[in-house]
Amino acid sequence: MKLAIRLLTPFFLMLVAVIGVEAAGTGLMFVSAEKGNEVVVLDQEHNIIKRIPTSRRPRDMHFNSEKTLLYVACGDDDAIDIIDVATLEVVDSIPTGPSPEVFAFTPDEKIIYVSNEEDSALEAIELESRLTVSNIPTGAEPEGVLVTPDGKTAYVTSEVADMVHVIDTATSAVIENIVVGTRPRRFILTPDGSELWVSCELSSEIYIIDTATNEIKGDSLVFVPPGFREEDVTPVGMAITLDGSKVLVSLGRANHIAVVDTNTYEVLKYVLVGRRAWSVDLSSDEKTAIVANGLSDDITIVDMASMEPIRSIPVGRVPHSVVIDD
Repeated sequence: MKLAIRLLTPFFLMLVAVIGVEAAGTGLMFVSAEKGNEVVVLDQEHNIIKRIPTSRRPRDMHFNSEKTLLYVACGDDDAIDIIDVATLEVVDSIPTGPSPEVFAFTPDEKIIYVSNEEDSALEAIELESRLTVSNIPTGAEPEGVLVTPDGKTAYVTSEVADMVHVIDTATSAVIENIVVGTRPRRFILTPDGSELWVSCELSSEIYIIDTATNEIKGDSLVFVPPGFREEDVTPVGMAITLDGSKVLVSLGRANHIAVVDTNTYEVLKYVLVGRRAWSVDLSSDEKTAIVANGLSDDITIVDMASMEPIRSIPVGRVPHSVVIDD
C-alpha cells in the first residue's frame, strides 16, 4: 500500500587561463550532457567557462576523494573518462563493459563498481591495474550503485527485474534480492546508515529499506505536485543533507523536486524546476541545490532557505548529472 505524502504549508576568481585552475575547492560546477558528448563547466557565478569533449554519452560522475580527478561514465563508448580538475581536460579513460551508466568507488578507492546496462552485470574494476576483477550477474538493465561506507556491501538496482540486489563485496556474490517498485533507479543512504532510499521511476514511488534487515520499511512514498497526477511523477535522482534531515527527490516528468522531511516522511515543499528533473546535487554549504533537467536542456538553481528556484541556465543537450567542486 502506498502512503500519499502530504504537502505541508508552506567569481569564482577570474579565470586567467583554464590551465592552472586550482584542483580542489574551485567552486566549479560540472554537468554531463548525454547527447552533447561533453561535460559543461560553470564557475561560481554560474557562467559557462568550458565545454570538455568526452567519449559518447557521458552520464554519472564522481570525484576522487581529493577532488583532483573527475570520473565520467560514457555509456556509448564503454568507458569511464577521467578529467583533470586542474586543467579541465580528459587525461585518461578506463575501459568498461557494455553501456556503463552509474558507478561507485569503494571507500579506499581501489575498486570501481560499474553497472553495465547492456551486460546485466555489476562490474568491479581495479583502479590501479584497470582490470576487471569480477562481473556479478544482476537482473536486466542494472543502474543505481551504492557501496556502504565500510565497503562490505554494494547495492545495485535492476530496472527490469524491479529489484535491489545486495552484494557481499568480499565474495562478489548476491546475498539477497529485495523486490521494490517498477523500474528502480537510484539510491540514497542516510548518514547513520540505517535507511536506504530507492527511487522507482515508473511506479512513482520511493521505497525505504531497513539496512539492518534488508526489509521494506513502512509504506512507499508517493508524490503529487500541484497540477500533476501521480502517474506524471517519475522520480530518479536524490540528494540528502549532511545531517540527514532532508532528502531532495527529482520528480522527472513532473518538473519538480520534492524536499522531504526524513523524520516525518512529509513533503516540506515542491519546487518547480525544468522539464524532466533528472538529478540533483547540493552545494557543500547546503545553501543551494542544482537540478539537471533532461528535456529542457538546462539546470535550475534552487535556494534552499526559501526552497524557491533562483534561475535556470541552458547548458547543453540532455543534462544527466551535476557535481560541484566545493
